[in-house]
Amino acid sequence: MEVTSNTTIEEGQVWGGGNQPLNASYGKMMMWFFIVSDALTFTGFLVSYGFSRFKNINSWPIADEVFTHFPFLHGIDAPMYYVALMTFILIFSSVTMVLAVDAGHHMNKAKVTFYMLLTIIGGAIFVGSQAWEWKNFIKGEYGALETRGGQILQFVNQETGKRAAIQEFAIGIPAERATHQSSNGIWYQSEKALPNVSVAEVTKGFIADENLVIRTQQLTEDGKKTVLSREASLAKINEAVGVVEGANLVHNEYGNRLFADFFFFITGFHGFHVFSGVVINIIIFFNVILGTYERRGHYEMVEKVGLYWHFVDLVWVFVFTFFYLV
Repeated sequence: MEVTSNTTIEEGQVWGGGNQPLNASYGKMMMWFFIVSDALTFTGFLVSYGFSRFKNINSWPIADEVFTHFPFLHGIDAPMYYVALMTFILIFSSVTMVLAVDAGHHMNKAKVTFYMLLTIIGGAIFVGSQAWEWKNFIKGEYGALETRGGQILQFVNQETGKRAAIQEFAIGIPAERATHQSSNGIWYQSEKALPNVSVAEVTKGFIADENLVIRTQQLTEDGKKTVLSREASLAKINEAVGVVEGANLVHNEYGNRLFADFFFFITGFHGFHVFSGVVINIIIFFNVILGTYERRGHYEMVEKVGLYWHFVDLVWVFVFTFFYLV
């Protein structure tokens, strides 16, 4: 059957792609494709994090008790302050990137150079701050004991209501200690370095100090860690088989080990994006100084790297919300 129509379409009216489909150059379109695909990747990671947290909600660490450090303020409890400062710096760098792109549209080389430099400084500060956060997260502050089932036992001073560091109350026991190797112990476990104190030393110090009680990783109905009585604590400490100081992919003094696994993976993946963005921005910055884009007659490259930078900032807003606020 032949279908006829009175409507005729001129050849020029049919979109055929061309050099700038949808009024965007090839490079800008490819950047958008990359951003969409990368956004889906981060979405998968954050959905996995949310699912794991939901399944382990009763043992998930409390962010206000984990991220309490601030540079040069030792011993001062400053929950989330430094993370908030990091977030502000990264968002501000996105503002300077907008100003650099706008200056490029006006072919103002001096302003593009200045705002690109501010963007690079902001990104570098954020990457350095994230490395500092990792260092404190890995090192730990108080230490804890771990039971055979993987449950974390933290210590609290009943008089002050604050956490107690195991190194402060542990009583030394003269004994020769050696690192556990899979060749001379449990075949699937080994340790690179000995903890500062042993389980026996922590137990001895805990028994000697009647003000200490144990706090488990289980959360109560009001969202706080469960604090045991002195009697229950004395019984619970006998279940401990290892000392945990800080966090890694296997052990986590803050609570559920999955929290540390997701923290290292997702924030590390995002940090790699920021670091890559800083390197790319530095390359673009020197090209601006050399007048490369002045000779081309446009600063589209600054605009393309700006899209990537805004995406990295936006992703951090979601990472910050999932890990630190919720």
